[in-house]
Amino acid sequence: MRNKKIKIKNNTNVKSGSSKWVIVIVILSFFLSVSMEILSSALIPKADIISALVILIVLIFIGIIFDVVGVAVATADETPFHSMAAGKVKGATQSIWLIRNAEKVTNICNDVIGDTVGIISGAATAVVIAKILSIYNFDEIVLSLLLTGFVASLTIGGKALGKGFAISKANSIVYSAARVISIFKKK
Repeated sequence: MRNKKIKIKNNTNVKSGSSKWVIVIVILSFFLSVSMEILSSALIPKADIISALVILIVLIFIGIIFDVVGVAVATADETPFHSMAAGKVKGATQSIWLIRNAEKVTNICNDVIGDTVGIISGAATAVVIAKILSIYNFDEIVLSLLLTGFVASLTIGGKALGKGFAISKANSIVYSAARVISIFKKK
């Protein structure tokens, strides 16, 4: 038997993360997480239990939405956006930019925002548990297990559903995100 050497071609269009980018991401992550923690710490303790749970669920869905956008950017096809850009369709050039910068965009969406929201939602869960325990006589361990399990399952299940959706509708999702970005573009 003969050993065949198989050559696997790597994607040479993707640039490896630079140390400058890592520093930017670390700083961005720090300020984003501090900002989100301040916001959630200001809102949740003052809210009633239902409002606190709604804030917690909104945080979870923010993480899911950004995870979907990150996966879509990583799997989208740039080709259809070129003809749209040639036709001056709003959001087309932003779509191309997102796809060409997929490594950075997915890092921001999935890691910076997604992971930060996950951490903040964990802290918010602890505040909601304390709020419920201050009003109702529940077993602390049981309540903590149930609410933590609910938050984890909603987050993981939502991201699992979102990934399949993001892969199958990648171009549409990227275009929708680009349209939102184009609103903030300077004219």
